[in-house]
Amino acid sequence: MNELTFHRHRRLRSTPGIRNMVRETVLRKEDLIFPIFVLEGSDIKNEVPSMPGVYQVSLDHLGEEMNRLESSGVPAVIVFGIPEHKDENGTQAYAEEGIVQKAIRQIKQNHPDLTVIADTCLCQYTDHGHCGIIEQGTIVNDTSLDLLTQTAVSQADAGADIIAPSNMMDGFTAAIRHGLDEAGHINIPVMSYSVKFASAFYGPFRDAAHSSPSFGDRKTYQMDPPNRLEALREAASDVEEGADFLIVKPALPYLDVVREVKDETSKPVVAYNVSGEYAMIKAASANGWLDEKEVVMEKLTSMKRAGADLIVTYFAIDAAAWIDEKQ
Repeated sequence: MNELTFHRHRRLRSTPGIRNMVRETVLRKEDLIFPIFVLEGSDIKNEVPSMPGVYQVSLDHLGEEMNRLESSGVPAVIVFGIPEHKDENGTQAYAEEGIVQKAIRQIKQNHPDLTVIADTCLCQYTDHGHCGIIEQGTIVNDTSLDLLTQTAVSQADAGADIIAPSNMMDGFTAAIRHGLDEAGHINIPVMSYSVKFASAFYGPFRDAAHSSPSFGDRKTYQMDPPNRLEALREAASDVEEGADFLIVKPALPYLDVVREVKDETSKPVVAYNVSGEYAMIKAASANGWLDEKEVVMEKLTSMKRAGADLIVTYFAIDAAAWIDEKQ
Protein backbone atom coordinates (compact mmCIF):
# COMPACT_ATOMS: atom_id res chain seq x y z
CA MET A 1 0.00 0.00 0.00
CA ASN A 2 2.91 2.38 0.71
CA GLU A 3 3.83 2.25 -2.97
CA LEU A 4 0.35 3.28 -4.18
CA THR A 5 -0.51 6.83 -5.08
CA PHE A 6 -4.17 7.80 -5.19
CA HIS A 7 -6.56 10.53 -4.04
CA ARG A 8 -8.50 10.07 -0.80
CA HIS A 9 -11.83 11.65 -1.77
CA ARG A 10 -13.57 9.97 1.15
CA ARG A 11 -11.94 12.41 3.57
CA LEU A 12 -14.56 15.00 2.58
CA ARG A 13 -17.40 12.51 3.20
CA SER A 14 -16.27 11.27 6.59
CA THR A 15 -18.75 13.13 8.83
CA PRO A 16 -22.15 14.84 8.39
CA GLY A 17 -20.55 18.16 9.29
CA ILE A 18 -17.87 17.92 6.62
CA ARG A 19 -20.41 16.75 4.03
CA ASN A 20 -22.54 19.80 4.82
CA MET A 21 -19.53 22.10 4.54
CA VAL A 22 -18.62 20.98 1.02
CA ARG A 23 -22.13 20.43 -0.36
CA GLU A 24 -22.23 22.05 -3.82
CA THR A 25 -25.99 22.16 -4.47
CA VAL A 26 -28.54 23.24 -1.89
CA LEU A 27 -32.32 23.07 -2.39
CA ARG A 28 -34.20 25.98 -0.78
CA LYS A 29 -37.89 26.59 -0.19
CA GLU A 30 -37.50 29.77 -2.21
CA ASP A 31 -36.67 27.64 -5.27
CA LEU A 32 -40.11 26.01 -5.32
CA ILE A 33 -43.35 26.85 -7.13
CA PHE A 34 -46.61 25.08 -6.23
CA PRO A 35 -49.23 24.32 -8.93
CA ILE A 36 -52.93 24.65 -8.04
CA PHE A 37 -56.02 23.62 -10.03
CA VAL A 38 -59.04 25.87 -9.50
CA LEU A 39 -62.51 25.15 -10.86
CA GLU A 40 -65.94 26.76 -10.92
CA GLY A 41 -68.54 25.74 -8.35
CA SER A 42 -68.69 25.64 -4.58
CA ASP A 43 -67.59 23.28 -1.82
CA ILE A 44 -65.48 21.24 -4.24
CA LYS A 45 -62.22 19.56 -3.31
CA ASN A 46 -61.63 16.65 -5.67
CA GLU A 47 -58.52 14.54 -5.36
CA VAL A 48 -57.05 13.76 -8.78
CA PRO A 49 -57.14 9.94 -9.02
CA SER A 50 -53.80 9.66 -10.81
CA MET A 51 -52.13 12.24 -8.51
CA PRO A 52 -52.73 11.33 -4.85
CA GLY A 53 -52.54 14.42 -2.66
CA VAL A 54 -53.29 16.83 -5.51
CA TYR A 55 -56.72 18.46 -5.62
CA GLN A 56 -59.03 20.45 -7.85
CA VAL A 57 -60.53 23.11 -5.59
CA SER A 58 -63.33 25.63 -5.92
CA LEU A 59 -62.74 29.22 -4.87
CA ASP A 60 -64.22 28.67 -1.41
CA HIS A 61 -61.50 26.07 -0.72
CA LEU A 62 -58.71 28.03 -2.37
CA GLY A 63 -58.00 30.00 0.79
CA GLU A 64 -57.19 26.94 2.88
CA GLU A 65 -54.78 25.71 0.21
CA MET A 66 -53.06 29.10 0.09
CA ASN A 67 -52.88 29.17 3.90
CA ARG A 68 -51.16 25.80 3.77
CA LEU A 69 -48.79 27.04 1.06
CA GLU A 70 -47.93 30.27 2.87
CA SER A 71 -47.33 28.42 6.14
CA SER A 72 -44.92 26.07 4.37
CA GLY A 73 -42.67 28.93 3.29
CA VAL A 74 -43.03 28.20 -0.42
CA PRO A 75 -43.25 31.68 -1.96
CA ALA A 76 -45.01 31.12 -5.28
CA VAL A 77 -48.06 29.47 -6.84
CA ILE A 78 -48.90 28.82 -10.48
CA VAL A 79 -52.64 28.82 -11.18
CA PHE A 80 -54.43 26.51 -13.65
CA GLY A 81 -58.13 26.97 -14.29
CA ILE A 82 -60.95 24.58 -15.13
CA PRO A 83 -63.91 26.53 -16.55
CA GLU A 84 -67.55 25.58 -16.35
CA HIS A 85 -68.07 26.31 -20.04
CA LYS A 86 -65.79 25.56 -22.99
CA ASP A 87 -66.08 26.71 -26.59
CA GLU A 88 -64.10 26.61 -29.82
CA ASN A 89 -62.25 29.87 -29.06
CA GLY A 90 -61.62 29.29 -25.36
CA THR A 91 -63.34 32.54 -24.41
CA GLN A 92 -63.24 31.80 -20.67
CA ALA A 93 -59.44 31.98 -20.83
CA TYR A 94 -59.57 35.75 -21.28
CA ALA A 95 -62.90 36.59 -19.64
CA GLU A 96 -62.75 39.21 -16.89
CA GLU A 97 -64.70 36.81 -14.64
CA GLY A 98 -62.83 33.72 -15.81
CA ILE A 99 -61.88 31.18 -13.17
CA VAL A 100 -58.15 32.01 -13.23
CA GLN A 101 -58.83 35.74 -13.09
CA LYS A 102 -61.10 35.29 -10.06
CA ALA A 103 -58.56 33.03 -8.38
CA ILE A 104 -55.74 35.52 -8.95
CA ARG A 105 -57.75 38.38 -7.44
CA GLN A 106 -58.68 36.27 -4.42
CA ILE A 107 -55.12 35.13 -3.77
CA LYS A 108 -53.63 38.61 -4.13
CA GLN A 109 -56.29 40.10 -1.86
CA ASN A 110 -55.87 37.55 0.92
CA HIS A 111 -52.24 36.50 0.46
CA PRO A 112 -50.47 39.55 -0.99
CA ASP A 113 -47.00 38.22 -0.23
CA LEU A 114 -47.43 35.13 -2.41
CA THR A 115 -46.07 35.45 -5.93
CA VAL A 116 -48.91 34.48 -8.28
CA ILE A 117 -48.00 33.02 -11.66
CA ALA A 118 -50.72 32.63 -14.28
CA ASP A 119 -50.50 29.73 -16.71
CA THR A 120 -51.47 31.22 -20.07
CA CYS A 121 -52.94 28.74 -22.52
CA LEU A 122 -56.21 27.87 -24.25
CA CYS A 123 -56.29 24.08 -23.93
CA GLN A 124 -58.35 23.96 -20.71
CA TYR A 125 -60.88 26.38 -22.21
CA THR A 126 -61.40 25.09 -25.75
CA ASP A 127 -63.97 22.40 -26.47
CA HIS A 128 -61.38 20.60 -28.63
CA GLY A 129 -58.62 20.70 -26.00
CA HIS A 130 -55.89 22.17 -28.21
CA CYS A 131 -53.67 25.10 -27.28
CA GLY A 132 -54.73 27.21 -30.26
CA ILE A 133 -57.56 27.95 -32.64
CA ILE A 134 -58.67 25.29 -35.13
CA GLU A 135 -59.34 26.11 -38.77
CA GLN A 136 -60.11 23.27 -41.18
CA GLY A 137 -58.67 20.73 -38.77
CA THR A 138 -55.38 22.61 -38.29
CA ILE A 139 -54.11 24.50 -35.26
CA VAL A 140 -53.46 27.96 -36.71
CA ASN A 141 -50.60 29.91 -35.26
CA ASP A 142 -51.10 33.63 -35.77
CA THR A 143 -54.82 33.81 -35.00
CA SER A 144 -54.11 31.95 -31.77
CA LEU A 145 -51.55 34.60 -30.76
CA ASP A 146 -54.26 37.25 -30.56
CA LEU A 147 -56.32 35.23 -28.09
CA LEU A 148 -53.30 34.20 -26.05
CA THR A 149 -52.29 37.86 -25.76
CA GLN A 150 -55.79 38.77 -24.60
CA THR A 151 -55.53 36.01 -22.01
CA ALA A 152 -52.19 37.25 -20.71
CA VAL A 153 -53.40 40.84 -20.45
CA SER A 154 -56.56 39.79 -18.60
CA GLN A 155 -54.48 37.80 -16.13
CA ALA A 156 -52.16 40.74 -15.55
CA ASP A 157 -55.18 43.01 -15.13
CA ALA A 158 -56.44 40.62 -12.44
CA GLY A 159 -53.18 41.02 -10.53
CA ALA A 160 -50.89 38.20 -11.67
CA ASP A 161 -47.26 38.86 -10.76
CA ILE A 162 -45.86 36.71 -13.59
CA ILE A 163 -47.36 35.48 -16.89
CA ALA A 164 -46.39 31.93 -17.90
CA PRO A 165 -47.45 31.15 -21.49
CA SER A 166 -47.39 27.41 -22.17
CA ASN A 167 -48.95 27.08 -25.62
CA MET A 168 -45.84 26.65 -27.83
CA MET A 169 -47.17 28.70 -30.73
CA ASP A 170 -44.40 30.37 -32.75
CA GLY A 171 -43.99 33.98 -31.64
CA PHE A 172 -46.07 33.65 -28.48
CA THR A 173 -43.48 35.32 -26.27
CA ALA A 174 -43.11 38.29 -28.61
CA ALA A 175 -46.87 38.70 -28.96
CA ILE A 176 -47.54 38.49 -25.24
CA ARG A 177 -44.65 40.80 -24.32
CA HIS A 178 -45.94 43.36 -26.81
CA GLY A 179 -49.51 43.00 -25.58
CA LEU A 180 -48.53 43.39 -21.93
CA ASP A 181 -46.47 46.49 -22.71
CA GLU A 182 -49.28 48.03 -24.74
CA ALA A 183 -51.67 47.44 -21.83
CA GLY A 184 -49.33 49.19 -19.40
CA HIS A 185 -47.92 46.02 -17.79
CA ILE A 186 -44.31 46.75 -18.65
CA ASN A 187 -43.06 45.42 -15.32
CA ILE A 188 -44.85 42.05 -15.46
CA PRO A 189 -42.29 39.32 -16.28
CA VAL A 190 -42.91 36.54 -18.81
CA MET A 191 -42.00 33.04 -17.62
CA SER A 192 -42.05 31.30 -20.97
CA TYR A 193 -42.51 27.57 -21.47
CA SER A 194 -39.65 27.87 -23.94
CA VAL A 195 -38.77 24.20 -24.17
CA LYS A 196 -41.88 22.08 -23.87
CA PHE A 197 -41.66 18.57 -25.24
CA ALA A 198 -44.58 16.47 -26.53
CA SER A 199 -44.22 14.13 -23.59
CA ALA A 200 -46.02 11.04 -22.36
CA PHE A 201 -45.33 12.28 -18.81
CA TYR A 202 -48.24 14.77 -18.99
CA GLY A 203 -51.01 12.17 -18.67
CA PRO A 204 -52.06 12.81 -15.06
CA PHE A 205 -52.05 16.60 -15.60
CA ARG A 206 -54.64 16.23 -18.32
CA ASP A 207 -56.84 14.40 -15.83
CA ALA A 208 -56.38 17.25 -13.36
CA ALA A 209 -56.90 20.12 -15.82
CA HIS A 210 -59.46 18.40 -18.09
CA SER A 211 -57.31 19.39 -21.05
CA SER A 212 -56.86 16.31 -23.23
CA PRO A 213 -57.24 17.05 -26.96
CA SER A 214 -60.43 15.68 -28.48
CA PHE A 215 -58.59 14.70 -31.66
CA GLY A 216 -54.99 14.18 -32.72
CA ASP A 217 -52.13 15.23 -30.48
CA ARG A 218 -49.92 18.25 -29.82
CA LYS A 219 -46.88 17.15 -31.78
CA THR A 220 -47.18 19.92 -34.39
CA TYR A 221 -46.47 22.56 -31.74
CA GLN A 222 -44.84 20.83 -28.77
CA MET A 223 -41.30 19.64 -29.35
CA ASP A 224 -40.07 16.25 -30.53
CA PRO A 225 -38.39 14.53 -27.52
CA PRO A 226 -35.21 13.43 -29.35
CA ASN A 227 -34.29 17.00 -30.32
CA ARG A 228 -31.66 18.80 -28.29
CA LEU A 229 -30.49 21.53 -30.68
CA GLU A 230 -34.09 22.49 -31.40
CA ALA A 231 -34.53 23.12 -27.69
CA LEU A 232 -31.64 25.57 -27.73
CA ARG A 233 -33.13 27.34 -30.76
CA GLU A 234 -36.49 27.65 -29.00
CA ALA A 235 -34.85 29.05 -25.88
CA ALA A 236 -32.78 31.54 -27.89
CA SER A 237 -35.88 32.74 -29.73
CA ASP A 238 -37.71 33.36 -26.48
CA VAL A 239 -34.80 35.34 -25.06
CA GLU A 240 -34.82 37.51 -28.18
CA GLU A 241 -38.59 37.94 -27.92
CA GLY A 242 -38.47 39.18 -24.33
CA ALA A 243 -38.78 36.19 -22.01
CA ASP A 244 -37.62 36.82 -18.44
CA PHE A 245 -37.58 33.16 -17.34
CA LEU A 246 -37.23 30.00 -19.44
CA ILE A 247 -39.13 26.83 -18.50
CA VAL A 248 -37.97 23.35 -19.52
CA LYS A 249 -40.80 20.80 -19.34
CA PRO A 250 -40.69 17.95 -18.37
CA ALA A 251 -37.71 18.13 -16.02
CA LEU A 252 -36.41 14.70 -15.08
CA PRO A 253 -36.09 13.12 -18.56
CA TYR A 254 -34.54 16.34 -19.91
CA LEU A 255 -31.93 17.34 -17.34
CA ASP A 256 -29.37 17.44 -20.14
CA VAL A 257 -31.47 20.12 -21.81
CA VAL A 258 -31.85 22.03 -18.53
CA ARG A 259 -28.06 22.17 -18.26
CA GLU A 260 -27.55 23.27 -21.86
CA VAL A 261 -30.21 25.97 -21.66
CA LYS A 262 -28.60 27.23 -18.45
CA ASP A 263 -25.17 27.29 -20.09
CA GLU A 264 -26.47 29.14 -23.16
CA THR A 265 -28.41 31.94 -21.44
CA SER A 266 -28.18 34.30 -18.49
CA LYS A 267 -31.94 34.06 -17.86
CA PRO A 268 -33.31 32.15 -14.85
CA VAL A 269 -34.18 28.58 -15.83
CA VAL A 270 -37.27 26.84 -14.44
CA ALA A 271 -37.62 23.05 -14.39
CA TYR A 272 -41.19 21.73 -14.43
CA ASN A 273 -41.37 18.52 -12.40
CA VAL A 274 -44.46 17.24 -14.20
CA SER A 275 -47.44 15.15 -13.19
CA GLY A 276 -46.14 11.85 -14.54
CA GLU A 277 -42.95 12.21 -12.54
CA TYR A 278 -45.06 12.91 -9.44
CA ALA A 279 -47.43 9.98 -10.07
CA MET A 280 -44.60 7.47 -10.53
CA ILE A 281 -43.08 8.28 -7.16
CA LYS A 282 -46.47 8.26 -5.44
CA ALA A 283 -47.29 4.84 -6.90
CA ALA A 284 -43.92 3.35 -6.01
CA SER A 285 -44.08 4.82 -2.51
CA ALA A 286 -47.60 3.48 -1.93
CA ASN A 287 -46.33 0.01 -2.80
CA GLY A 288 -43.33 0.29 -0.50
CA TRP A 289 -40.85 0.21 -3.38
CA LEU A 290 -39.29 3.62 -2.72
CA ASP A 291 -38.77 5.99 0.18
CA GLU A 292 -40.86 8.96 -1.01
CA LYS A 293 -39.06 11.64 1.00
CA GLU A 294 -35.56 10.53 0.05
CA VAL A 295 -36.38 10.05 -3.63
CA VAL A 296 -38.20 13.38 -3.95
CA MET A 297 -35.38 15.33 -2.34
CA GLU A 298 -32.78 13.56 -4.49
CA LYS A 299 -34.81 14.25 -7.61
CA LEU A 300 -35.39 17.94 -6.87
CA THR A 301 -31.73 18.38 -5.98
CA SER A 302 -30.75 16.82 -9.29
CA MET A 303 -32.79 19.49 -11.08
CA LYS A 304 -30.97 22.24 -9.18
CA ARG A 305 -27.64 20.57 -9.90
CA ALA A 306 -28.49 20.42 -13.60
CA GLY A 307 -28.93 24.20 -13.62
CA ALA A 308 -32.52 24.96 -12.64
CA ASP A 309 -32.93 28.14 -10.63
CA LEU A 310 -36.57 27.36 -9.84
CA ILE A 311 -38.67 24.19 -9.82
CA VAL A 312 -42.40 23.83 -10.38
CA THR A 313 -43.42 20.76 -8.41
CA TYR A 314 -46.51 19.18 -6.87
CA PHE A 315 -44.20 18.12 -4.03
CA ALA A 316 -43.48 21.76 -3.10
CA ILE A 317 -45.24 21.82 0.28
CA ASP A 318 -43.90 18.42 1.32
CA ALA A 319 -40.41 19.33 0.15
CA ALA A 320 -40.52 22.55 2.17
CA ALA A 321 -41.29 20.55 5.31
CA TRP A 322 -38.44 18.14 4.56
CA ILE A 323 -36.07 21.08 4.04
CA ASP A 324 -37.08 22.39 7.45
CA GLU A 325 -36.31 19.00 9.02
CA LYS A 326 -32.71 19.27 7.84
CA GLN A 327 -32.15 22.68 9.38
